[in-house]
Amino acid sequence: MADQEAQENPTPAATPAAPPAAPAATPAAPPAAARPKRISHRGRTAGARVSSNQQEGKVEEFEPFMLMPRGPPPLKEFLDIWDVDVLKRPQEINKQGHHTHLYSSDFLIVRRAQEFQIKITFDRPYKPAEDKFAVEFVIGPSPQYSKGTYIPVFPTEDRQSVWRGRIVETSDNVVTMGITTSPECIVGKYMIYIGVVTPYGIRRTRRDPSTDIYILFNPWSPADAVFLDDEEEREECVMNELGIIYHGAYDDVSERAWNYGQFEFGVLDACLFIMDKADMPLSNRGDIIKVTRVASAMLNSRDDDGVLVGNWSGDYTYGVPPTSWTGSVEILLDYAGSRGTPVCYAQCWVYAAVFNTFLRCLGIPGRVVTNFFSAHDNDGNLKMDIILDENGKLDRNRTKDSIWNYHCWNECFMARSDLPPGFGGWQVVDATPQETSDGLFRCGPASVAAVKHGQICYPFDAPFVFAEVNSDVIFYRRQKDGTLEVVKVNPTHVGRMVLTKAVLHDGRRDITDQYKFPEGSPEERRVLEKAEEFGCQREKASLPRGDVEVEIPNLDVRVGDNFDVTLQFKNHSEQRRTADVYITGTVVYYTGVPSAEVVFKTPKIKLDPLQSTDEKVLVRGEDYMHKLVEQANIHFIATGKIKETGQIITAMKVITMHNPKLIVKVTGSPRVSEEMYVSVEFTNQFKFNLENVDLRMEGPGIMPFKHKQYSLIAPGTSITWTETFSPRRAGSTKLIASLDCAALRQVYGETDLTVQQ
Repeated sequence: MADQEAQENPTPAATPAAPPAAPAATPAAPPAAARPKRISHRGRTAGARVSSNQQEGKVEEFEPFMLMPRGPPPLKEFLDIWDVDVLKRPQEINKQGHHTHLYSSDFLIVRRAQEFQIKITFDRPYKPAEDKFAVEFVIGPSPQYSKGTYIPVFPTEDRQSVWRGRIVETSDNVVTMGITTSPECIVGKYMIYIGVVTPYGIRRTRRDPSTDIYILFNPWSPADAVFLDDEEEREECVMNELGIIYHGAYDDVSERAWNYGQFEFGVLDACLFIMDKADMPLSNRGDIIKVTRVASAMLNSRDDDGVLVGNWSGDYTYGVPPTSWTGSVEILLDYAGSRGTPVCYAQCWVYAAVFNTFLRCLGIPGRVVTNFFSAHDNDGNLKMDIILDENGKLDRNRTKDSIWNYHCWNECFMARSDLPPGFGGWQVVDATPQETSDGLFRCGPASVAAVKHGQICYPFDAPFVFAEVNSDVIFYRRQKDGTLEVVKVNPTHVGRMVLTKAVLHDGRRDITDQYKFPEGSPEERRVLEKAEEFGCQREKASLPRGDVEVEIPNLDVRVGDNFDVTLQFKNHSEQRRTADVYITGTVVYYTGVPSAEVVFKTPKIKLDPLQSTDEKVLVRGEDYMHKLVEQANIHFIATGKIKETGQIITAMKVITMHNPKLIVKVTGSPRVSEEMYVSVEFTNQFKFNLENVDLRMEGPGIMPFKHKQYSLIAPGTSITWTETFSPRRAGSTKLIASLDCAALRQVYGETDLTVQQ
């Protein structure tokens, strides 16, 4: 504190002794079990890597300026500190002004680039002309001023550091000090010390964990890289604990509620632990791009023991089925509580929802986005290939590309100082492990504006996101000699619709126009040409427009019902047409991967000139129920060849079965701390037993996660599960419940609740 340069390392942390070196004559490395898990930094760096927010360096209570004689120096005449009050209660100025009053934490939580206040009580009135003191902020085991891990804050204008301080008020022995952190400071948990300068050295307060302070990103501050200049958007994308995740099909959208729970007890510490687990240097944790990029890798477990294990197999014996989760809190607390054991299991919407909790908890505006008919391109082109035989019949063995019925990812809001102007704002980040980026399974941040305008040369992973919303579906006819002929191109199927939750209400918001220009517009053509300049390949075959069309209209079907699939044929020519048609209905995972065929028909269709005709195909519940996989999707593909012209006709439709709902009821007086009751009701309407049924329930701010299992629910039997709860805070919220078992996935229910003070 005498000089900032002298405070580079106020008290270095003790460096552990290096392990003894292996004998020089050792011919081979020891077996894996005998090798040390962590190799010493000795000989490589001057100190260990500073990448833990949990480790603490020792800071001396007295730091002498010179060699001192034995015994304590005479310090009674100098300023002494009796108490430090960081004003951390939810109703006090700091948490209210920094929008952190909802966090269930006993610590002070503030946002960077905005002033907060602390009160310091001395043993006598403070004399600015004589007394010199500073508030010292320390993070990590080896604090250094140059690394941003040690910051002294001075109360006078003539002496300031990277954080600014000022005296707000003086009353007797109490000084109220205002402190404004820098907009680039490290996000994490800091220790606070008060240091007083004496002629002999610096006298500090003792380590007091109760004064620790969390500093977060600040979307309310124009100086912060995450600044979002829209109060309603901030309220939705930072402060809202409840979300809606869209799934199903673009013309039959389903939705489910999710408890992000970013303010729940322990979640903030879990988010900081994720960065510790990633071995992320503390000095990088103020950079929003680096934080989101590391988190994108750490939310999946593929290569770094991250938070969630992905599983699309349908076998969830050793974990929780992805369809069973109702919120992020249990997942994050389990991961942090086990010191980094990955949690089983997740699919794309679970990755996106937990990532959203991470973003909002740290103060980064975030939202979950669903892209309907999402192409997962891994070979650098914009083509999804479907192979037909010479007669127009689908060749399942040679068709390897799959189009996900939907895919969920995240958007976070940030300035992109590394890109040209205009490419900041919403950025795609995706934690679902699909392709590697710089050696790890992660994606983004990719500028949404860059994706829309075809500027896919900009980091990170923009070509992959561009292909997810812009790929063409190419139908090839395979000749007997193995060559492929393009017979149809569908440029509108992929990226059909992009949805996110509306701002401050439960409606949908279509943001497709933020990712792409209207199909067939001149702007879209220019974008595709621009993408080609950067290496994306697309099909340029120019095919004549056929005179026969086929469509499959949407259906609303409940699981277990019999239903008819209708094929609507239209003949636009003035001549008769005959078509040999192949209709395939296949149970598919939501990733588009086929599981089992349930329908195969080969009707011959005769069309009079300028006429239309319908062909109905009956699908019986008994034929598909025992073959259904989770999310209950059947993919119908109709292909055929017009006898007179050789034209290939195609149509595709995903029919999503609708599951029964849970009935959630609340009774009691909806007031803070008043006991209330919630019941979940379900009736087995099917003709088979439901075994090992898992029920879950939670509500942000009112009810922690609850869990119950039923070994058997027989056909026609009803169950009622009742729990008590006492709301912890006032406001509008929801209770969310799910039911899951091997025979029936994705059964949900919810109810709204407004709690009075």
